[in-house]
Amino acid sequence: MSDAELVLRSTRVITPDGTRAASVAVADGTITAVLPYDAPVPEGARLEDLGDHVLLPGLVDTHVHVNDPGRTEWEGFWTATRAAAAGGITTLVDMPLNSLPPTTTVAHLRTKQRVAADKAHIDVGFWGGALPDNVKDLRPLHEAGVFGFKAFLSPSGVDEFPHLERDPLARSMAEIAALDGLLIVHAEDPHLLASAPQQPGPRYADFLASRPRDAEDTAIAQLIREAKALHARVHILHLSSSDALPMIAEAKAEGVRLTVETCPHYLTLTAEEVPDGASEFKCCPPIRESANQDLLWQALADGTIDCVVTDHSPSTADLKTDDFATAWGGISGLQLSLAAVWTAARERGHGLEDVVRWMSARTSELVGLDTRKGAIAAGRDADFAVLAPDETFTVDPAALQHRNHVTAYSGKTLHGVVKSTWLRGQRIVADGEFTEPKGRLLTRQP
Repeated sequence: MSDAELVLRSTRVITPDGTRAASVAVADGTITAVLPYDAPVPEGARLEDLGDHVLLPGLVDTHVHVNDPGRTEWEGFWTATRAAAAGGITTLVDMPLNSLPPTTTVAHLRTKQRVAADKAHIDVGFWGGALPDNVKDLRPLHEAGVFGFKAFLSPSGVDEFPHLERDPLARSMAEIAALDGLLIVHAEDPHLLASAPQQPGPRYADFLASRPRDAEDTAIAQLIREAKALHARVHILHLSSSDALPMIAEAKAEGVRLTVETCPHYLTLTAEEVPDGASEFKCCPPIRESANQDLLWQALADGTIDCVVTDHSPSTADLKTDDFATAWGGISGLQLSLAAVWTAARERGHGLEDVVRWMSARTSELVGLDTRKGAIAAGRDADFAVLAPDETFTVDPAALQHRNHVTAYSGKTLHGVVKSTWLRGQRIVADGEFTEPKGRLLTRQP
């Protein structure tokens, strides 16, 4: 600890070994030691005494649509990373679509990196995209450092990112498996979606019927079969249907290289509470019933679901019309994810250690950043969130850092106030005041 430049001291520090009173020493942006609470502070080091506020590792959100460049009126790296920092997130991985161009070639990746470079308040990595016609681009993108490849099994909602039918999916998965890369998938079967009842209008019940559980279940079963045959690494995005959980658990038990995420909105919002016409609640797959939600929580607790990420997918307010059939589908919740999940988790008997596991440790593992991120331990980046877990706030959309102040959480009272967020030992936001951007662009480590 003698070379420490900074010591953060708290009566509650969440470490891989549990929560305890500790002093965390930092030098050159890296945690050098986690020491007893009353360890002496080295001469020349600055002490930050956090009192009883909880010191937790910065969250790692691996599912964010930043939409930059090309649709920056929807979001952008400046606003997205500020919102993330305000919510205790210190690393995000940007999805390859909704930006123009999409991240489907190395040239497009370089474009996005240039745009993000001076706007990132937190660390940012990138997913590549798998399209019907870009198998030849997958290896170059992998070598350029994307963290994996996203594919849709049903229409994505934007023309420039078409979905993969069965044969193109098999070709893409085989190529990615040959790289030992990661394929992340929006899993809804297009044929079952097409045959579901389609009733436009403001009724949420009609929209829910148009995105049935069996569309998810059938697509996930297909992915499990393909992953098993190719020994491929496959990650299921934004799981909504609890009906798929038994087959997921069985596949994992059989050794299929399968991981699964769900999202705060599936864990905290229910179909029963969605008002008609309130398309700020629209996402695909949809928010389902409360009984379905209970089973998602059980799957998180037993490890069938690995992690929780936002799937932050904003748009301008005018696209959130009162017709669920035509309104943009996406939940805007980047800044609120920690508080939303913590509020629901504590009501179900979970602790902050569980939330950190779901939203920091396992997400870091998913993208291979777990040697640097996801834990308060020596050798990791000094990325922290300081949380007052018992304080509450009522969500005011106008107070959010998102570019568009539209959120399904409007008016909700949430537990957990982020007091400050730190990136490599530097405080980047405290009490709503931000520093200049200090984030770095991350690439997959070989």
